Amino acid sequence: MDAAAVSCPLPRTETARVLLGHGSGGRMSADLIHRVFLPRFGNAYLDRLDDQAVVEIGGQRLAFTTDSFVVRPLFFPGGDIGTLAVNGTVNDLAMAGARPLYLSAGFILEEGLSLDDLGAILDSMRAACQRAGVLLVTGDTKVVNKGSGDQCFINTTGIGVVEHSWLLSADQARPGDRVILSGTIGDHGMAVMSRREGLEFDTVIESDTAPLHELVATMLEGCPEIRCLRDPTRGGLASTLNELALASSVGLEIDETRIAVRPAVHAACELLGLDPLYVANEGKLVAIVGESCADAVVERMRRHQLGADASVIGEVTERHPKMVVMRTRIGGSRIVDLHPGEILPRIC
Repeated sequence: MDAAAVSCPLPRTETARVLLGHGSGGRMSADLIHRVFLPRFGNAYLDRLDDQAVVEIGGQRLAFTTDSFVVRPLFFPGGDIGTLAVNGTVNDLAMAGARPLYLSAGFILEEGLSLDDLGAILDSMRAACQRAGVLLVTGDTKVVNKGSGDQCFINTTGIGVVEHSWLLSADQARPGDRVILSGTIGDHGMAVMSRREGLEFDTVIESDTAPLHELVATMLEGCPEIRCLRDPTRGGLASTLNELALASSVGLEIDETRIAVRPAVHAACELLGLDPLYVANEGKLVAIVGESCADAVVERMRRHQLGADASVIGEVTERHPKMVVMRTRIGGSRIVDLHPGEILPRIC
């Protein structure tokens, strides 16, 4: 029998139409950006493919970002779509080391959405803004026909001020640098999925959604050799690490034993056949840091509530450039690649 006849085909990336997998944060998302968007809009800011653009206006460095949120269900343990919208935008600014200042919000509301639910979402956004110290200063609302909007979509834009002179970008990693993870992975994705699928565990899985700018400020105070910061949202830790390896043309080697996963999250992933490395997070960050100050950065992070479980999980290497390799618990190694398709739709 022809081997091709029994092989498992990968999702097609060369397609004439948008597929659900294009929103995964994995290989298909990267393909869509590079094949469709960058050829039309590419410029010195956009080509960096960072979580935000840092621009200079009147001698002041400003971070500018936008994001959209389409989570289902709208409410889940630990948060809701409103909390995500604020924290996610604040965190994109924070990954440039910016102090977040102002947000806008655009709402796409589906006909039939309960006004009580909308009010609860707005209350969550207000509380999240207060916690992060930002003001929501402008917005827009549109209503679409029933069946066209999945209840509520939110688009947010954020502006923050960059009060340091460093360049924090995905292309700054250097061989010998250390890879730092701020805490456990998979909490947000499994909180949403457990509610969506009606799964019950001995311990409730809650989303980790939280604003990270204060943790970042603490890190920047302690080390002038922070090269890059990223929050591993869509596509999880695996996608973020691959993006960093590709942007800097370096290899990353990580240690599975140093990557913390809560027992309930691990159990949920096992039940659903998912790898926690690819599950979304909304309150964690990855940092690429110079070897000489990595331990000091981890120590500072652990003093902050959102970095209490921070650890060095790997290092940057000249070997296998543009690839991520993980040392496994059983002593072997495996390539951690971009996921080819969609894993968890409507997750953030």
